[in-house]
Amino acid sequence: MRLVTYNVEWFSALFDRADRLVLDGKLSGRHGIDRATQARALAKVFTALDADGIMVIEAPDTNSRQQSVRALEHFAAEAGLRAREAISGFSNDTQQEISFLYDPDVMDAVHTPGQNDAAPRFDGVFHIDLDIDPQKDEVPFSKPPLELTVKTKGGTSLALIGAHLKSKAPHGARTPAAVTTLSIANRRKQLAQAIWLRRRIDQRLAEGQDVIVLGDLNDGPGLDQYEKLFNRSSVEIVMNSDLHDPHAQSLLAPRLRVLPSTARFYNKETRRYFSALLDYIMLSPGLMRHQPRWRIWHPFEDAACYEDAPLREALLQASDHFPVSLDIDLP
Repeated sequence: MRLVTYNVEWFSALFDRADRLVLDGKLSGRHGIDRATQARALAKVFTALDADGIMVIEAPDTNSRQQSVRALEHFAAEAGLRAREAISGFSNDTQQEISFLYDPDVMDAVHTPGQNDAAPRFDGVFHIDLDIDPQKDEVPFSKPPLELTVKTKGGTSLALIGAHLKSKAPHGARTPAAVTTLSIANRRKQLAQAIWLRRRIDQRLAEGQDVIVLGDLNDGPGLDQYEKLFNRSSVEIVMNSDLHDPHAQSLLAPRLRVLPSTARFYNKETRRYFSALLDYIMLSPGLMRHQPRWRIWHPFEDAACYEDAPLREALLQASDHFPVSLDIDLP
């Protein structure tokens, strides 16, 4: 079985109000890329992935005019994908849904949101003390994680959780002081979301379920100077000591000369690109005996992606993130 997490930048901008792809020369949400080019690049990438299930981060929007599930299923039909059915959970107002596109001949997927005293449903509010005052803060998810129960046709049951934690970037800050204040506030909220997510993982593990967490955690150990204020990154909180992802674990090891990365961004001030490891697929211990194999489809780090020139170009045009895949031997 192949599972993938893929953050698609402004996927929603490629669809009209009938959730049909718009293949024209108007600019997409991708800087300097028109809608037809991005849509065709995405079709190329999704076809090359040939996945049984893809957790789409920043999936098409769900609102009064659009439906994420319908848009993804139209996209799958246009691209000729075998992963042709989609499912979403709690919608949000950010134009960045979390949806799962899957092959119904391989698996069934059901939205199964959980809750207990330690962690409310992800469309609710989490109460936690984020600072030194005696009052608990109320933290919502701007993008509620997608909780699924997936059953393969061979009878294997999995708990899949698709997640997109809050970005630490100080968007809107205009002065150095504002940047610092907003960065710290955003990191507090992100860590609170990570604790909330970790408690749900603990619930699923206590219920005896195998768990896979897929998505963009917007974080990794050592990524910014504010981390030392809070002792741990959100990746470390979510992963704890019992989830496994070799790319995340490489960040916890003594610094390597070359670190893996899953995203590539452009800095207008320096006129240079920079890379970051933000996207993960984390497995619970019971799944490690099934020969899991991870791959980041990075066009400049994965030799096969680089050598395939059409795929290399498609990966660069499709999104500012690159897919992460997991091949695992499950019945």
